[in-house]
Amino acid sequence: MTVRIEKSGAVWTIVHSRYEEARNAMDPESADVLVEAMNRFDSDHDASVAVLWGEGGAFCAGWDLKYASTLGDRERFDEEIAQALAFPQGAAPAPRGPLGPTRLELSKPVIAAVEGPAVAGGMELALWCDIRVMSQDAYFGVYCRRWGIPLLDGGSVRLPRVVGQGRALEIILTGRKVPADEALRIGMCEKVVAPGTAREAAEAMAREIARFPQAAVRADRRTVHETHGLPLREAMRREWHNGVEAHWQEGADGAGCFSSGLGRGGDFERI
Repeated sequence: MTVRIEKSGAVWTIVHSRYEEARNAMDPESADVLVEAMNRFDSDHDASVAVLWGEGGAFCAGWDLKYASTLGDRERFDEEIAQALAFPQGAAPAPRGPLGPTRLELSKPVIAAVEGPAVAGGMELALWCDIRVMSQDAYFGVYCRRWGIPLLDGGSVRLPRVVGQGRALEIILTGRKVPADEALRIGMCEKVVAPGTAREAAEAMAREIARFPQAAVRADRRTVHETHGLPLREAMRREWHNGVEAHWQEGADGAGCFSSGLGRGGDFERI
């Protein structure tokens, strides 16, 4: 099995393990299994935060080009890829992306733990995650630029939202390497840690998030995703709707805990 789940309380680490074959490049079977794992995480009542990690020292080297090289015949491409992955009409859920979960809209946070290369579709997979923790020797890059393969997993949509249009275009069009220190500087990742410790750091962050009341965590996350690009008034309306719903689930009880003395003086260890 190329994907496995390792659980520690409310934190699930979803491990992609295909390093020996292709530096964790994604083939259709792995993509399907990864989608299944993410959907299991999202639907499990006891799971709060997921960490996505590539075993063996590579986050993901993108789409498996050995597989992609077999799709040169346009008729076969249309049959195996376009029909399987094309967006349906209406409100039907989007299909999986070539890299798996890149079109899923989960209700819970996912943190990417990036070691080594996260390039081409691997970069897109990391951008799909809510937060990225990178080791000092990890890197991003649109390496598929060299082979005439476009971005199909949201990279040309999400990267401009993260770093701005001009910088995103420069990274996308040149296909150059983006090392971890630059990624941190431009907002492409949120934390850089020592080599070999990205998973550990991501799991520590996940535990910190998971210990909070989760209705408010998910409401605020949902608002950030839903309001991007909306006019201010509509965005504020959406925030209010999401926040009030979470308040009735948890907020009143939480305020009562504070009134009883918890959290005074900045001591939040017992919440």
